[in-house]
Amino acid sequence: MDSVRLRELLESVRSGAVDIDAAADQLARLPFVDSAGARIDTHRELRQGIPEVVYGAAKTAQQVIEIARALNAEGQDVLVTRLDVEKASEVIEAIPEARYDAVSRLLVLGDEDVRLQGKGTILVVSAGTADLPVAAEAVGVAERFGNNVELLQDVGVAGLHRLLASLDVIRSARVLIVVAGMEGALPSVIGGLVDKPVIAVPTSVGYGASLGGVTALLGMLTSCASNVTTVNIDNGFGAAHVATLINRL
Repeated sequence: MDSVRLRELLESVRSGAVDIDAAADQLARLPFVDSAGARIDTHRELRQGIPEVVYGAAKTAQQVIEIARALNAEGQDVLVTRLDVEKASEVIEAIPEARYDAVSRLLVLGDEDVRLQGKGTILVVSAGTADLPVAAEAVGVAERFGNNVELLQDVGVAGLHRLLASLDVIRSARVLIVVAGMEGALPSVIGGLVDKPVIAVPTSVGYGASLGGVTALLGMLTSCASNVTTVNIDNGFGAAHVATLINRL
């Protein structure tokens, strides 16, 4: 249930197209639906503007299938994050209309066309090719949340000329998500070039002293660029969620 569907339901009651008992039955299913392994929040989009998203990494394929079917039965699109190829294959076998992208590890069940709600473009910038899975997650989530999204790849600080060649694209974005591992310097560089919010995403990419992304995380948290804010390690989803809220303002 979202604000559009709720308004449509209330208008239908007012016009007499839907009787009060039928409307009450629909509203009785708010704010959650119980499945075998989860209590699914169908009210979240109405409260927060963005529906519940399923975190797939810690769930079995059968649990994902049950949750996806329950959400779909309520007329809600399904977005599953961090789903590996093996589990995704099981889900698609059970729900053939679902679509899966192995790079972003996102599974989607719902219309391919999403209503555009963002006011501008969200630009996702990936420092290196190794950071692409996290960047792809941010791109896919932001697109499903109704944003126009562009991706700029492989423009890390080891070759700064690659970044500066795309300066017009960088400056035209309304919100930027910058994904980097190693020492995590890229968000600070981009933050110094734009007057827009920069959401930094540290990745677990790097050699020993990168400490699985902790070095990049600490570098981003201590950025000297005041327009940079930071999410958790490898959290492309969280960055896309926040960028979506900013892009709707």
